[in-house]
Amino acid sequence: MKIIVLMKQVANKDAVLRIAPDEKWINQADVAMQTNESDGYALEEALRLKEAKGEGEVIVCSLGPQTAKAVIKDALARGADRAIHVVVEDSITLSPYQIAKAIADAVRDENADLIFTGLQSDDASFGQTGVILAELLGIPHGTIVIEVDRESLGESLRIKRELESGWYQWFTYRLPALFSIQSGISQIRYASLKGIMAAKKKEIRDVAASVEPFAPGQTIQKVYLPLKTKQTQILGNGDAKAGAVELVEKLRSEVRVL
Repeated sequence: MKIIVLMKQVANKDAVLRIAPDEKWINQADVAMQTNESDGYALEEALRLKEAKGEGEVIVCSLGPQTAKAVIKDALARGADRAIHVVVEDSITLSPYQIAKAIADAVRDENADLIFTGLQSDDASFGQTGVILAELLGIPHGTIVIEVDRESLGESLRIKRELESGWYQWFTYRLPALFSIQSGISQIRYASLKGIMAAKKKEIRDVAASVEPFAPGQTIQKVYLPLKTKQTQILGNGDAKAGAVELVEKLRSEVRVL
């Protein structure tokens, strides 16, 4: 059983973010970085599947600059067996398709039984990389996975997906397959001192990103902080009935919801 887990480095959720001078992204020079939240849950589920099976290999794959090594080393300390680092310094300019294509080229020869990704990244939040990766590799995929039936693991795997309006779906996928994992699916383990020491001896293979030469189908035009405005109107001049009449008129003529 071979499981690949995609993990991304993102800005710390408590960091003070500042817009870069070109207004295309945030200034990451002095921002603390961390593992993308849902990717951490994807790793945890992969480790639990390996433990349930009693054998296998968990491989972490991360695309990004050299600083992404911190995310990789943390994953190895938590229990992953080895890692693949798809090195690209300016990943912000890449579309989900370009990222998925680079990762597909890096992991295709691994012939993994399962690929786990987080549901979406905490920065861009496209939620498309895993889906596109599955298509490029020619394997089925399931999104918004909130439970994995580890007892069913064999030539197939049974998972529970979250649907709209409070509905859920149990579905069995034949392997190989790709699943995007929702945050909160389990309790994430911490890296132990033994794990941190063991991580120093584990393999991290650097791979040059094979980015498609053509222009992406999407570009970031501008990143900016939300504008705060306040426009308060007093209706009815203290008369509740008159205020209600004015409110209805505004909803009808200005907001146009009536």
